Amino acid sequence: MPKSPATRTLPPSTPLLTVAGGQLVAAPRAAPERVRRKRPASANPYLRLLATPGARAFTAGNLIARLPMGMLSVSAVIMIAGSRGSYALAGAVTATGLAATAVVAPFTARLVDRYGQARIAVPATALAVLGSLALVLCVRYDAPAWTLFVAYAATATTPNTGGMSRARWAHLHRGDPAALHTANSFEQAADELCFMLGPVLAAVLCGALFPEAGTLVGAFLLMTGVLIFAAQRATEPPPTPRTRTAVSPLRTPGMPALLAVFLATGAVFGALEVVSIAHAGGAILALQAAGSCAAGLLYGSLRPARNVRRRLLLCLAAMTALMSLPLLATTSTASLPVLALCLLLAGAATAPTMVTGMTLVQRATPPGQLNEGMTLSVTALLGGVAAGAATGGWLVEHAGTVSGYAAPMGAAALALVIAAAGAYGGRRRPIPAG
Repeated sequence: MPKSPATRTLPPSTPLLTVAGGQLVAAPRAAPERVRRKRPASANPYLRLLATPGARAFTAGNLIARLPMGMLSVSAVIMIAGSRGSYALAGAVTATGLAATAVVAPFTARLVDRYGQARIAVPATALAVLGSLALVLCVRYDAPAWTLFVAYAATATTPNTGGMSRARWAHLHRGDPAALHTANSFEQAADELCFMLGPVLAAVLCGALFPEAGTLVGAFLLMTGVLIFAAQRATEPPPTPRTRTAVSPLRTPGMPALLAVFLATGAVFGALEVVSIAHAGGAILALQAAGSCAAGLLYGSLRPARNVRRRLLLCLAAMTALMSLPLLATTSTASLPVLALCLLLAGAATAPTMVTGMTLVQRATPPGQLNEGMTLSVTALLGGVAAGAATGGWLVEHAGTVSGYAAPMGAAALALVIAAAGAYGGRRRPIPAG
């Protein structure tokens, strides 16, 4: 039965009729909603990047977990050398840990891609922390030397937190090259900052408190940071089950040569570190890291390159030229301030080179294997650091520190030659979603 006009319910949008000033006018039934004005986007690309929902939380956890990267090896050397009176033993133990990491890290990253970051990173970090604690106990209670090697080798399960963070950015900003360029620059600057502050913090803790303090604090920060990072499940890339047809990123076109570029670039860092410590002490290395950090942040504010491969060539050419400055400074003058300025300038090409190289790794890595691909690049970098450190140490001992500065310049030139050969190109792939 139809309702009468008196009882009929009017829709909310129907205006009401009323009398105002002797005239019949229509009044809205409800007050109009306020128009929400969108806040203008920040001109700073890093502020826009961190405005991504959930980004600040996982970034905070990642930075806490990444700081021990620059702490644990330095702390181990101080702790072992102080207890056993042998830098040779301390260096051998840390070198063994580095070799173990080169073997274990790609498998850990493969598990992260397959089963998810939180599911793998937390137990892997817990095992690495137990290795650090075991090392402290072995040193503290004067255990046999072989136990030090075993304990420190257990830390090789430490997940690549920087790679997992880059995978999250790639997942959140897939299809946005500008945002990914800024994210990669931000991550590289964070790496440089952690490697700049980590050794200083480790030395202060071991010197001001007790020799084991650096390792204990580093292990605590690592576990805490990974727990915070893993708790941010909303930004975690979905796991990608590995199929029988899936191949290792090592077999993708262009990846082997790209890893060779990273290997040579790592040799730049390893040789520069050893030679600078022998020539002027470790504190001067902070300037090189500071220059790289500043250059990385500036590089991230620029537009991404249309031709990333050509940009890599330019970055490597700049690195080769700038790495000649410390050699020229030490051969022409004995002034430490001049060398410090040259190291600051030499670091300016480091971060742009790494950012560009990581972008190419992302494009060459098959979808769903991003953590493994980036971990392979980090492994190649660490292998280069070890080779460069050995080469730089040999030159220092047999030819002096001045001639030793030829090693980082030569390694940068080698990386440029590999890149210029075009072997790193391969088939271009889109940046994976993670």
